[in-house]
Amino acid sequence: MKLILLYITIINIIGFTLMGVDKKRAIRNAWRIPEATLFGTALLGGALGCTLGMRYFHHKTRHWYFKFGMPLILLAECALFCWLCQI
Repeated sequence: MKLILLYITIINIIGFTLMGVDKKRAIRNAWRIPEATLFGTALLGGALGCTLGMRYFHHKTRHWYFKFGMPLILLAECALFCWLCQI
């Protein structure tokens, strides 16, 4: 259980950081992090970090698939976590 919590913590920090880095790169018109990478990080357990990063950095909030997709992935991950805790 400790390894799972460590993994979830690290992947969420990565998700939050990726959103911040991508926002900074967007401002500078530099090479961007692909959207597939951002969603991939969320699907690997980092939806909370990605969602918080999206809100904190005001990044990708105009794209409907981020605005609704990230919170939906987060809800699915929370449901999965609750289900796994019952087993």
